[in-house]
Amino acid sequence: MKKIGLLAVIAMAMISCGNTYTAKQITLNDQTDSVNYALGLMNGSMIKMQQLAEDSSDAVINEFLEAMEKAYNGKNEKQTEVQETARNIAFAVKEFETKGLAENKSFPINEKIFFQAFVNGLNEDTTMMTQEAASEYFRNAYMASMGKDSVLAGKPVKAKCPTSTAPVVLANQMDSLNYAFGFLNGSEVKMYVLASDSTGDDRKEFIKTINQALKIKCHNPQLMGLGRNIGNAIREQEAEGLVGVPGMETRFQVILQGFVNGMKGAEKNWDANEAQAYVQRTINDIKFGEIRRAGEEFLAANALDEDVTVTESGLQYKVIKLGKGQKPSATDKVRVHYEGTLIDGTVFDSSYQRGEPTTFGVNQVIAGWTEGLQLMPVGSTFMFYIPQNLAYGERGAGQQISPYATLIFKVELLGIEK
Repeated sequence: MKKIGLLAVIAMAMISCGNTYTAKQITLNDQTDSVNYALGLMNGSMIKMQQLAEDSSDAVINEFLEAMEKAYNGKNEKQTEVQETARNIAFAVKEFETKGLAENKSFPINEKIFFQAFVNGLNEDTTMMTQEAASEYFRNAYMASMGKDSVLAGKPVKAKCPTSTAPVVLANQMDSLNYAFGFLNGSEVKMYVLASDSTGDDRKEFIKTINQALKIKCHNPQLMGLGRNIGNAIREQEAEGLVGVPGMETRFQVILQGFVNGMKGAEKNWDANEAQAYVQRTINDIKFGEIRRAGEEFLAANALDEDVTVTESGLQYKVIKLGKGQKPSATDKVRVHYEGTLIDGTVFDSSYQRGEPTTFGVNQVIAGWTEGLQLMPVGSTFMFYIPQNLAYGERGAGQQISPYATLIFKVELLGIEK
């Protein structure tokens, strides 16, 4: 689903805050505990940094955590796309009451005008404004206000969402801004959410849900909805393994404590960066550890070949043909023919197959190539056996080169480019 205007698309939940969550250090008994905790900590820390700049009170954090826990436990009624989007619109509008229209402090929200324009947009009523005109008007006003240190000019006007189209009197610029923004969002909901609503029933359900959601009281509805989304996502991925790792058990209470510590800035056991690095390293080891170990075994056996030289970095090379030309430096550009294979012989790249050599900077390629090329006189052909840490490491490259893959290259140095 496309993003609806400037309103963040985050599913919302009708949840009252009751639980209290306390930061504390916990014992991590095994790798599964550690992965679960680290996932919670890194995401909690990210939310603290990105979402809690204005209000990091316990009340706001507890709302998020309770929403996440209830969603994980399946205690929220499943919503249709129509209901989810309607709640999103309603809660975003409630936030605009304190943050300004579209979170712009220069623009006080007038919900009476906004919602009437929204309904007009839903019904494609362009009597007062077309979508193109609304977009241009709002964008220009928004850009003109950027960079100004403003405060909310006037109190918000609160109102319900009407059920039918109607004209609106626009007495000033703020009225026109509210109308333009409401009309834009209504038009986009019509286009992307209600496009197949031939009976009008979904439109009625949409407006009904907006008005129901407007009655809900909470400190930070957007954040609370994010908690619900995360809880649902954790529960839904259990069948295939946490973060897509088959067999990785979900231990929700451990994840939850990680979120608590991350959001409250009490980063026990790890800090956020260490947690993220641990998760990535562990997941890659589980998924691709056999590839790394196979590469290490291959290199160990290959090093026994008397024609193979092993450098201090671990790069292995074999001279097929030794040329008589100049050796390139790290800052040179070279022209080469090459073929790259995995240790099982799978070809993943070949200039020979493309029928033309390649030119690139010696220091613009993987570390194993940068080192190896500087050992080659022009006219040489070498075999490079490149350990994963001198190749693409834990990142891998595309679909053919897995993380931790050891790579083999036949390289023919044709010349140094000036």
